[in-house]
Amino acid sequence: MTVESTAARKPRRSSKRTAGAGAGAKKTAAEPQLVQLLTPEGERVEHPDYDVDLSAEELRGLYRDMVLTRRFDAEATSLQRQGELGLWASLLGQEAAQIGSGRALRDDDYVFPTYREHGVAWCRGVDPTNLLGMFRGVNHGGWDPNSNNFHLYTIVIGSQTLHATGYAMGVAKDGADSAVVAYFGDGASSQGDVAEAFTFSAVYNAPVVFFCQNNQWAISEPTEKQMRVPLYQRAQGFGFPGVRVDGNDVLACLAVTKAALERARRGEGPTLVEAFTYRMGAHTTSDDPTKYRADEEREAWEAKDPILRLRAYLENAGHADAAFFEELETESETLGKRVREAVRAMPDPEPMAIFENIYADGHALVDEERAQFAAYQASFSDGEGN
Repeated sequence: MTVESTAARKPRRSSKRTAGAGAGAKKTAAEPQLVQLLTPEGERVEHPDYDVDLSAEELRGLYRDMVLTRRFDAEATSLQRQGELGLWASLLGQEAAQIGSGRALRDDDYVFPTYREHGVAWCRGVDPTNLLGMFRGVNHGGWDPNSNNFHLYTIVIGSQTLHATGYAMGVAKDGADSAVVAYFGDGASSQGDVAEAFTFSAVYNAPVVFFCQNNQWAISEPTEKQMRVPLYQRAQGFGFPGVRVDGNDVLACLAVTKAALERARRGEGPTLVEAFTYRMGAHTTSDDPTKYRADEEREAWEAKDPILRLRAYLENAGHADAAFFEELETESETLGKRVREAVRAMPDPEPMAIFENIYADGHALVDEERAQFAAYQASFSDGEGN
């Protein structure tokens, strides 16, 4: 489902409650403004600059996207715990940021992800099972980036922002009206690559949207130890706008991202979107968040769960009935089973294939290493190394 919704920046009439600064609480002038269209209690509110006008079917589609993405993510975490994956980076709690921004994209837009954008991959039509090959150690990425305009996962922190900027500069030179999105986290925003990407994108007026999922923790480092000002305000120093959006509000993420993309297509340059959200799980399955953050913090954010708030809105507005939720639960379990079976059926790569495609014309050192590894494999008398 591609949500082609209205997300123009325009004044709105005040038939609904206006929320210009977050979850309905009174804000002081010194606090950052937070774009929000759906409160944690599931109440639809207005914002003076952003809005979406979605049908009941489109709203149910967004809910389905988030539920199935969370189900896939939970299955991948379980598979890692069972020894089927070497590592997994969970998106638990960040579904709204990813689905909202992902559904704002056009087919001809191009995405540069990190290693946690499973929801965006879902929106781009990448088969969820293809995301798992790298984490199982059987390939370097299981999809063709050009088939879905979704680049391979990037492990090096922040480097994809430079790739996105360069690609966007090329898009502009080609005269296309498509846009580019670069995803990264709050921790990556401290990397020099991100600052360089900001500089180049601003100077060359590149049609790129920098979408930062501020999940409050760069592994064990909280945001207050990473930056002295709200993250979205950094864009001002580079000469382009920044906006902070409620990252647990799928409607607001959709509206803000769509507006930023449209701005890029009009030739007005980059935008920094800070999706203010929370990583409810571990940084990866090798991490233990109980060592560095309090349970009370997670509990406070669980009350802002992106899926629960949209479900509340759907039920209160009469946009979904019990049958819809029951059918989705069945579909969710079917997806989990398909993922389990696909992972366990993935063939191991040929051991010697690691030496292929290193150099176009070959290399003496690679030849030597290949011979040494072949001899090592052959040393196993039972043949397990072959």
